[in-house]
Amino acid sequence: MSTDKSFDVCIIGSGAGAGPVAYELAQAGYSVGVLEKGAWYKESDFFKDEQLPRNDIFQSSFEHERHVLEEPSNDGWTSDTTSQFWGGNVVGGASNFMSGYFHRLKPQDFRLLSEFGPIEGATIADWPISYDDLEPYYTKVEQLVGVSGRVVDHPYLEPRSTEDYPFPPTAEHPIAGWFDKACKGLGYTALPMARAILSKPNNERRSCEYSGYCGSYGCSSGAKSSSRAALLQRISADNFEVITHAKAYRINTNQKGDASSVDYYDKSGESTRVHAKLVVVACYAIESARLLLSSIGEKHPQGIGNRYQQVGKNLHCCAGGTGHGVFELDKFSELQANELKIRGPFFNRALQDWYVIDDKKAFDKPVKGGTLDFVFDPPTPFSDANSLKRQNGDLLWGTPLKQRLKSVFTQSKDFKFEVFCDWLTNDNCHVTLDSKEKDRWGSPVAKVKAGFHPHDLKVANYLVKKGESVMKAMGAQQVWGNAFSSPTSNLVAGGLRFGNDPKTSALDADCRVHGTGNVFVTDGSFMPNGGSVTPTFTIYANAFRVTDQIIQQLT
Repeated sequence: MSTDKSFDVCIIGSGAGAGPVAYELAQAGYSVGVLEKGAWYKESDFFKDEQLPRNDIFQSSFEHERHVLEEPSNDGWTSDTTSQFWGGNVVGGASNFMSGYFHRLKPQDFRLLSEFGPIEGATIADWPISYDDLEPYYTKVEQLVGVSGRVVDHPYLEPRSTEDYPFPPTAEHPIAGWFDKACKGLGYTALPMARAILSKPNNERRSCEYSGYCGSYGCSSGAKSSSRAALLQRISADNFEVITHAKAYRINTNQKGDASSVDYYDKSGESTRVHAKLVVVACYAIESARLLLSSIGEKHPQGIGNRYQQVGKNLHCCAGGTGHGVFELDKFSELQANELKIRGPFFNRALQDWYVIDDKKAFDKPVKGGTLDFVFDPPTPFSDANSLKRQNGDLLWGTPLKQRLKSVFTQSKDFKFEVFCDWLTNDNCHVTLDSKEKDRWGSPVAKVKAGFHPHDLKVANYLVKKGESVMKAMGAQQVWGNAFSSPTSNLVAGGLRFGNDPKTSALDADCRVHGTGNVFVTDGSFMPNGGSVTPTFTIYANAFRVTDQIIQQLT
């Protein structure tokens, strides 16, 4: 076993929770080593090819690593192996492949329990910090990482220390005007959606080129504000190193219970050790919990921070749903049809009129609602065409298949909305180590039990109906939507909830693991709830916040 590496700080992972820590600490003069399981790809590697979304090139393959997933069924629980939770095992992690919908959390999200009250069967908790504590770091992300948008006043607009985003909105599709008009007629507030995508060149990153290959694809221009493009590639200090193809499998602790070193498997499969004064875990919610559970020591016989069995608990996905509106071109004027055919610019609209739902016809009292984002699906003509080969259970051939393909690809336009609401934490949604399944290195894989709360579906269905009403008002000929209860393949958070009581949380308010003095967690694991938005913006902001605490401790 090699012992030739030593750093002030060792960071495990390189995504949105890791990039801010590495950037700030390296700038401050500390030696920083990042362990990344995947490779370092750059803009030239993310060429525009529909075969290159999140595939085996950029994430772990099923035969090498997988998770055990347990889901509720009519007969109890089903169990199977899956690779759906690998968001991106590359430098920059899943932030390379995000769509970059960047909404801040709102003050209500930080006090979900005290604001809306307990819900039977849910383990809701308030945050140990407030929105005001995080607000300066949201601003820092907008300016340093790069967020484009336009602030519009609305009833649920969160308090801001700046009047607007540092970059103007990205280019908008003409259909956005249709959306604005439809919402005005319905009495809704149409919001331009902030995106973690540069609308102007900045810091040697090109601006968006509007190819359409965005969500689920790596960015070939560097406009997308991934941890890699926005932060890690800007670090040129000699005291910074990214060790790729490094699979961390254990954090070693001393007699005090503090971290002393990290063991990882290198590209050849050899076990290697790095020493560090402080360790930061940021390898995605499920894997971060798995790593702590796997790190057994004298003071941590059940895994680091697991004295009260809080490691892995309170996992949450992103509850919600999806919907579609299909616009048949021959039902519109020539001008309107030509607008519908335009490709490239973003739809870029959102609704937050029901971030809090106060509708006595649907709910007995005000409840936490959510966000609707109106978007285009990324271009996947190969898979789209493949999905059209059957109709009513029969395989299509010849002319009928050609006519169906022509209709879908040339005679109509499909728009999509995505609903985001809280996946209420509960005792049936957590991470443990599987007793049988092993990864390629012989380590137990994570078992994910993904039980949902029925309240989530009620909220999601309410919001889906609102999305459908907008599509109809815009003139869509076909409209449908649905809520879902299955765990999302991305946007997973929690599992290492932060709080003030070690009996009900895994981390303290500074995201330091309870029972240690020098192990911090900066990915989405810390979140007691996900809010009703995608969590990446908040993960970035909190990582900058925690880094300030780390610097104080190291000073």
